[in-house]
Amino acid sequence: MSLQCGIVGLPNVGKSTLFNAVSSAKAQSANFPFCTIEPNVGTITVPDVRINTLSALVNPQNIVPTTIEIVDIAGLVKGASKGDGLGNQFLGNIRNTHAILHVLRCFDDDNIIHVDGSVDPIRDKEIIDTELQLKDLETLENRISKIAKQARTGGDKEAARLLEVCEAFRDHLLKGQNARTLEMDAEKRLAIKELNLLTDKPVMYVCNVDPSSAKSGNAYVDRVRESVKNEQAEILVISAAIEAEIAELESFDDRQMFLQELGLDRSGVENLIHGAYKLLNYITYFTVGVKEVRAWTITKGMKAPQAAGVIHTDFEKGFIRAEVIAYDDYVHYKTESAARDAGKLRVEGKEYVVNDGDCMHFRFNV
Repeated sequence: MSLQCGIVGLPNVGKSTLFNAVSSAKAQSANFPFCTIEPNVGTITVPDVRINTLSALVNPQNIVPTTIEIVDIAGLVKGASKGDGLGNQFLGNIRNTHAILHVLRCFDDDNIIHVDGSVDPIRDKEIIDTELQLKDLETLENRISKIAKQARTGGDKEAARLLEVCEAFRDHLLKGQNARTLEMDAEKRLAIKELNLLTDKPVMYVCNVDPSSAKSGNAYVDRVRESVKNEQAEILVISAAIEAEIAELESFDDRQMFLQELGLDRSGVENLIHGAYKLLNYITYFTVGVKEVRAWTITKGMKAPQAAGVIHTDFEKGFIRAEVIAYDDYVHYKTESAARDAGKLRVEGKEYVVNDGDCMHFRFNV
């Protein structure tokens, strides 16, 4: 399962600096708007000590952690929904991502120009919210115009149900609210999933602060927390400047020492990745063998056949059973055979819901 998060925000809020720090790709970073023209895609390895522990036990030929793709999308300006600036390109790139990392400038620096002349993360957030809402309204109005007649006069119950849902979202957006904040049962919400509404995507507000505020935040961050308290959103405080310095350090020990000097438990990058997982309700399971130890990303609540399908569709189609050892049991007994002898290897069927950290082998027949 490829997880893709889009880094968005106004020009000069620190998007590209953050992207450079967290990804394996390098975006140009400069003190002027539209530095990033084409979306840059970078790959982040998800830090998970469990895969290292399992690998130390079995000494595999290959170790494959799970990854996240990060897309650095060109800065947005007012009027983007009407095509101003790089609006249409920007909005199209967001539509292809699973989640939004909305970077807000929460630091003062006279040497870094703000596109609107002053630092105000709430104003910045509202600018982008408005543009995304306007684009979603356009999407909804187009769909409503296509189905209204058949829903009201043609007796098409499915069209009538979709019309009701579209109109509810349209009315909510017209109040200046993001689609994700509309309370609606899951079945109805599925009706508009194919529309891929921008403001319905999970969002994490990334407060980019000065290094001295990286641990506890600042007044700007407090204002952001208050502003989004009723949204279904995550908030992350991070200093892109610190992350850029960490990215330049060669060894793990050097990075840990640097963090300790700043009084930080772990890097902002790790917090960002774990926050993205939480945002999308993702968990990890492992396949463990002498040829390979590998981490796999699935959605929480996924059953064994669907989890197997992440490896290959044939695994899901021909699923017979799953052999499962909980991560803690694998570490305690150190080998699969010892866990089996202790009765800790379970055979599970099609209704088994996979747990975070499960070590699994799948039996299938195609």
